[in-house]
Order: sequence, then C-alpha cells, then structure tokens
Amino acid sequence: MSASPELLSLPPSVTADSAARNILGPAGNREKINKNESLNKKKKKIVVDTKPKSSVKLAKGSRSPRTVVRKIDESVDSSCSLKSCSSNGSSSAKTSGSERSEKGNGNRLKLVVDEGSVMVLTIPFKRCDWITQFSDPLHVSFHDEEWGVPVYEDCKLIELLVLSQASAELTWPEILYKRDKFRKLFENFDLELIAKFSDDKLFSAKQNGSLLLSEQKLRAIMGNAIGLLKIQQEFGSFSTYCWRFLNKKPIDKSFRYARQVPAKTPKSELISKDLIKRGFRCVGPTVIYTFMQISGMVNDHLISCFRHTECNSIAKKVLKPVSKETKQETNNKDDAKLSHE
Repeated sequence: MSASPELLSLPPSVTADSAARNILGPAGNREKINKNESLNKKKKKIVVDTKPKSSVKLAKGSRSPRTVVRKIDESVDSSCSLKSCSSNGSSSAKTSGSERSEKGNGNRLKLVVDEGSVMVLTIPFKRCDWITQFSDPLHVSFHDEEWGVPVYEDCKLIELLVLSQASAELTWPEILYKRDKFRKLFENFDLELIAKFSDDKLFSAKQNGSLLLSEQKLRAIMGNAIGLLKIQQEFGSFSTYCWRFLNKKPIDKSFRYARQVPAKTPKSELISKDLIKRGFRCVGPTVIYTFMQISGMVNDHLISCFRHTECNSIAKKVLKPVSKETKQETNNKDDAKLSHE
C-alpha cells in the first residue's frame, strides 16, 4: 500500500495575506468600483434631498411675444439667470396691487414663485427653420410681423407683388433694406402714376451706380400697373381678384419640416396663367407663390413656429361672420344717409 500524501503547510505570513486579500468576483476589479459608485450616488441623493423645495410654476406670458404682464414693485432684470437673481435677492420681488405691462425686445416667460412674486425670464421663441440666430434682424422682424399675415388692401398687395418679383434677383434682406427706395421710386405704389412713368423716371433710382432691379423687371412692373388698373375696373379691387382664387380664405398647410414647403403649387400656377393671359410679365408660378406666402394667402409657417397659430387666429378674426345686429345697424345708417340726401 502507498503512503497517504502529506499536506504541505504554508507559513503563517502567507496565510495572513491571503485572508486579508479581497477575493475577485467574475467581474474582476469592477466589483470594487461599483461599490464606490454606489456610495457616491447615495451621497449625491442625500445632498439633493437636503435642498429646500420651492413651488415654482412656469406660465406662458401674454399672446404677443413682446408683451408680458407682471405684478411687482421692484424692477427685475430680464437678462439675468436664475442663479444670479437668487444671489442678488431679486428673484423674490414684492407684489403690488396694480398690474403693469412691460415691452421688450426679447421673448419672455413668467416664473411665478409661491403664488406671489413674479420673475421675468428671456427665453427665445421657436421660429421657422430658415430663421436662425445668424439671420438679419430686419428679416427676423419681417418674419415675426408681416410674413403670413393676411392682407386685403390693394396698395399693400401691389407692394408685396413688386417685392416678390424682386426676390428673383435679390435676397430678402437686400429687398427689405431697399424697401423705402422701392416705395419712393414707385410713388408709394400708385398705379396711375406708375403707368405713366417715363424712362428717365423709371431708371432714376440707382444705388452705387446700378439700378435697383434689372431693366426687364422695371419695365415689367410699369407694364403690370396698366394690367392692375384693368383688374380694379373689372373686379372692383386687386384684393377681390386675388382672394377669389382661394374662396376668400387663407390656406393652412401645417408643415412640420422646411423641406415640405414647396416653391410653387397648382394654385399659384393657376393665378400665374391667368395673369399672363391679361398681359402681365415676370409673374411665374414661383413668384406668385412667394407673393401668396408674404400676403398671407397661405400660412406656410411651420407648426413649431410661434407665428403659425398667431397668423391663423388673425385670419379667423378677419373672417369672423358679421352678426345680424351689426348688419341691421349698418343698414339703418345707410338708410339715414339716404334720407338726409
């Protein structure tokens, strides 16, 4: 029989080291790191929980992006941040019994703290994608105030038609900066005066030695003035002629992305063909659709833009049906005038 194997005994120093050494798990040294991370998270949670909670409500301001109503005695700088306001002590502004409105150049929201004091913050509104932080301020104001608003006055519609024709040669910032020169050249878009322009008058307005537009465009605008006078005689106004193609109601496309906005539509092609039959020049479908966009015949503001809903509400106010009482009042006034005559 073979002798039983003898077990080797380890020295006491080795056994002590092995007892003190941590046994690695399947994840190796990650076990120790995970423990440290969990401890740090617990510490963070304790710090967050110890902060005092304040009931802060975020409420939108007035309908206009430039006006906000607040109840305070002390003036609050709208450009300050939450941290700076809290450190200066201006975030807890005292309330007063009277309300006042403040107009500014930024878009504002109200922070109502503890149902009492109010702090005004400047937060940018979402605009259409083609308006960026690098856009010209005049172009931005044109987008915020005019682009997409329904227009029914002949003088304004004729001006926008001329500007749309100019967009084939110039960018919109260039057109807007030359807008006063266009008004001066075309006598505030008086059709009777434009139709009688001489060549000297037509080519008188120059900038840096060059014409505002090409000779072809200028002659087309002068010739179109004669056609616009005929349209006014036939339909009563240029506005009636334009809006009859849309049944007197703006078209809301509700586009989500800028790539969905077309350069022309079947409706603009229809109007373009009708104008060309009447002797108009430089009124292609793309020019006409640009005219429809800036005159509010179509609302091509993206649905994410704050002006989309505002232009729709403006159109609804204009198209609001007249009540029977107001109709009777107007009829009574007309009868009174006839009786006096």
